Amino acid sequence: MGGESVSDEPNNEHKREGYKEASLHCMNQVKINIEPKTPRSIFKNVLNFSLDSDLSFRKVELKKTEEKLSLAFIEFYHNLRLLKKFSFLNQLAVSKIMKKYDKITSRTASKSYLEMVDNSYLGSSDEVSKLREKVEITYIKHFCNGNRREGMKSLRPREKWERHRVTFSLGLFTGCSIALIVGIIVSLRAREIISSEGQHQYMENIFPLYSLFGYIVLHMIMYSGNIYFWRRFRVNYPFIFNFKQGTELGYRQVLLVASGLSVLALAATLSNLDMEMNPETKSYQTLTELVPLCLVVVVLLIAFCPFNVIYRSSRYFLLKCVWHCLCAPLYTVTLPDFFLADQFTSQVQALRSLLFYTCYYGWGDFKKRSHKCHDSDIYQVFNILIAIIPFWSRFLQCVRRFIEEKDSMQGLNSLRYFSTVIALVMRTLYDVRKGTSLKIMAFVSSGLTTIGNTYWDVVVDWGLLHRNSKNAWLRDKLLVPNKYVYFVAMVINILLRLVRALIAVVASLEIIRRGIWNFFRLENEHLNNVGGYRAFKSVPLPLNYDDDKSS
Repeated sequence: MGGESVSDEPNNEHKREGYKEASLHCMNQVKINIEPKTPRSIFKNVLNFSLDSDLSFRKVELKKTEEKLSLAFIEFYHNLRLLKKFSFLNQLAVSKIMKKYDKITSRTASKSYLEMVDNSYLGSSDEVSKLREKVEITYIKHFCNGNRREGMKSLRPREKWERHRVTFSLGLFTGCSIALIVGIIVSLRAREIISSEGQHQYMENIFPLYSLFGYIVLHMIMYSGNIYFWRRFRVNYPFIFNFKQGTELGYRQVLLVASGLSVLALAATLSNLDMEMNPETKSYQTLTELVPLCLVVVVLLIAFCPFNVIYRSSRYFLLKCVWHCLCAPLYTVTLPDFFLADQFTSQVQALRSLLFYTCYYGWGDFKKRSHKCHDSDIYQVFNILIAIIPFWSRFLQCVRRFIEEKDSMQGLNSLRYFSTVIALVMRTLYDVRKGTSLKIMAFVSSGLTTIGNTYWDVVVDWGLLHRNSKNAWLRDKLLVPNKYVYFVAMVINILLRLVRALIAVVASLEIIRRGIWNFFRLENEHLNNVGGYRAFKSVPLPLNYDDDKSS
């Protein structure tokens, strides 16, 4: 049945009802309109190069147009499903209300009222069902070559099933991680690695190399906690992030990846320690020093793996967003892009650890475990630049949104990130060169930036501190029933921002603060979507009709 073509009977039925396909002559006036979203198309648009000077169609344009039309049909079908569900829920609500009324008042008024509802437009109209049939027939015919099974698979959302092997693997990796942590602690204590002669240099080099994975794992644990609470309080995060239906990861899957990465990192750390203290392998110092680099290579190979393993769609979605952040402002800014850029602003120490990898294995003599990274002026410059990149990316994203959307709030947001860049430069220059004037400038810029960022977090991103709201100093609608959670979150956010401003070493606290920020940021976004009745994506059609455009 899945491979059979759709019969012609529904088409004849629609024709009898006045459903008539448009003539192909109308294609003479049709022009493809693909908005400039890639760097190449944007540069052409800025330089006033005509991408489509005539009505001829190119294969690439036709492919993009087909993809957009297919997505438009899927979203329209999803809208019809929501409308049908809305109608059914309203009828069900009336039925339950009337039954409750009959039970309380000992009357039989429900029958007449339910008949009235059934005869009303809400209960008797079948326009939605007819539209769904037309969409199914058109989509299956033109986008699936008549294969009904494939067509309905695309149109109808896929239900995700929780797999027991994910839970089992998560428990296994978590247990292995705990065992490896205990093994590392025992090795450090029993062999007195830290206090032994010459090991200060060893720990000074090894800790930055492996701390990169610690920051990543901690961030993933916080993100899995975000997903758990978003689901618990019914925040529609797949819609907000524009995830493809059926591919979004649950908190168990994210924890599974985090625990797997922690097992790799901890196993590499323990093997490194063992090779360092074992007399038989200590002579192979080059091999010992290459263990962290091999770990990075393995992680990168997994991230870019083209095979459909280890959540390929999620990996590629993340890589695409990372590329958009790096190329800002050349791509249209979406919520996943600037949300990820915000995450990078909390991973400055991880980015600096990545820079240390480049220095240590690039121009440092890792074979002798000696390097002069921190003494190099070039390294110090890059150390400042690597910390600025996430905030500069957010600044450029805000500038693009301000230009495209004409939203003054995005202009203010861009100034906020620009001031953060200035404060970061001043603070780094003071750490390097000292001096009274630099100290004053660093203190003032950091103080003003911290106050501005804290206000923006609480008032704009979280939508709190409304004096006249139903919930005092919060907002009218809250998803978390306990109001004290919001006040505690505000206090923690302020304290952790101050800690980050004063003690740059405590990067883990900034990651925890970002995890708390994530939940309330998406809660506010979800409530804005609910208030604006946004339950589906708006897909612009990639076609223009020349007569309509000229008129």
